[in-house]
Amino acid sequence: MRTAPLWPLVRVAYRWVKRAAQILANAQQLDGAGVKRHLRALLGAMARHQQLSCPVLAAMLTHFRTVTQSYWPGLFHCYQIPDLPRTNNDLEQFFGAHRHHERRATGRKGASPALVLRGSAQIVSWAATRLRSWQGEELAPHSLRAWQELRSALDTRRQQRVHRRRFRRDPDAYLAALEKELLQLTLPS
Repeated sequence: MRTAPLWPLVRVAYRWVKRAAQILANAQQLDGAGVKRHLRALLGAMARHQQLSCPVLAAMLTHFRTVTQSYWPGLFHCYQIPDLPRTNNDLEQFFGAHRHHERRATGRKGASPALVLRGSAQIVSWAATRLRSWQGEELAPHSLRAWQELRSALDTRRQQRVHRRRFRRDPDAYLAALEKELLQLTLPS
């Protein structure tokens, strides 16, 4: 028994997937609800077509619809927030560009340890300066208390890193110093 070639079925499935990609590319600049409405209509058309198609194409369309439904809750945030990258790939490229520029500026082969310590401030400032240039008045903190809390949190993380480095270099001396501090705190003077 000879079976029909799969190429025509693959072409049909490819057209459906390509149409979904066009909707998600959002050339019409629709908001999140508009993109959701168009994609829901396409999935409905797929479901109607799936009932009329052969089992192989029906399985392909079922798989595509299942995967799309699993991503549905987080699929449309990027259309509601301006300048939010559409995919994780876009975010990875964004952070990769930062790592690349940092390596070029510092001459390091790997990421700077400071990025781990101060990443919450560095990445935000780097991203903001990519969008536009800032004047000195704009850089002043709006809330002195929030700025002091951020500085305190960053300094706490830096101190923890210093302690870890001291421990790795000489664990016995580090633990002896800790024990001495503990005994001074507990003994009455």
